[in-house]
Amino acid sequence: MDSLKEINPINPAIYAVLIAFVINIILCPIVIPYLRRLKFGQNVRSDGPQSHLKKSGTPTMGGVMIIFSFLITSLFFLRDNPDGLVLVFVTIAFGVIGFFDDYIKIVKKRSLGLRAGQKLLAQFIVATIFIVYIMTSGSDLFGLTETEIFIPFTTETLDLKWLYIPFVYIVIGGTVNGVNLTDGLDGLAAGVTALVSVFFVIAVWVSGSGMLGISGAAVGSLLGFLLYNAHPAKVFMGDTGSLALGGFIAAIAILLKLPLLIVIVGVIYVIETLSVMIQVVYFKLTGERFFKMAPIHHSFELSGWSETKIVTLFYIITSIACLIGFLAVQSSIF
Repeated sequence: MDSLKEINPINPAIYAVLIAFVINIILCPIVIPYLRRLKFGQNVRSDGPQSHLKKSGTPTMGGVMIIFSFLITSLFFLRDNPDGLVLVFVTIAFGVIGFFDDYIKIVKKRSLGLRAGQKLLAQFIVATIFIVYIMTSGSDLFGLTETEIFIPFTTETLDLKWLYIPFVYIVIGGTVNGVNLTDGLDGLAAGVTALVSVFFVIAVWVSGSGMLGISGAAVGSLLGFLLYNAHPAKVFMGDTGSLALGGFIAAIAILLKLPLLIVIVGVIYVIETLSVMIQVVYFKLTGERFFKMAPIHHSFELSGWSETKIVTLFYIITSIACLIGFLAVQSSIF
């Protein structure tokens, strides 16, 4: 433990968690009534769980509070910190994409929000800027080349060479949309992502990277928001929040050379995404549904599970997955 303290003091992360948490618990009671007055309310699917109908009209786009507290807190830790700066950029940029998607859905009354092509193009542009930074920054974290990543449960690394660029696009796209799909129950995406973010705070601490304060800001922002997003939710994060969080998780994992760890610590994102893919493919092949409803958390609801029980189960799964994640990289960075 003494050697870990020499690598990187944990204080910046603690300060960042506390600052972001306080900002959000002050901000939420101010912004939530304002969102309600603007009639930025959630539209609920009539073909989904009937218990969700009472959520109709609950203020959404609450992700603006996560982003604001994250950004303000991060400003304290950005000096001479290029990795931290690009991490903040990716997070905010994906949040902006989500904001426009929410705005079009709610204010412009266009149910699908941004068109699929518009959303993919915007995500592609942000991911491309991020990749250009990685390939030109000359970062020597862990002494690896730009295209090397850690292989979980081994001491080995893998140099993807020319495959690295398409790989990063897939990681970013998959993570962003996985978090987005997870955002379907009160406190689910916020709580799961808070746990995953804690994992990456510890990974950043051990690595000696300058992203410690930034990663702590994400945890604090989520914990503060979760006070108002837990069941029964007073506000939803919307795509504004879920896309920003997906961008954050993908970017920090890639910067730490740990993108394969997302499959482990973000196993809930993977399960939610796979459930949708299975549902779509199975329906096209057979004309029937494989699950009662996708993403899978809705299938559990339609099977009679309470919302809080599902969320608690997913928290437990994520906590165990993060412990497995520590085992997966203990021989490489820990």
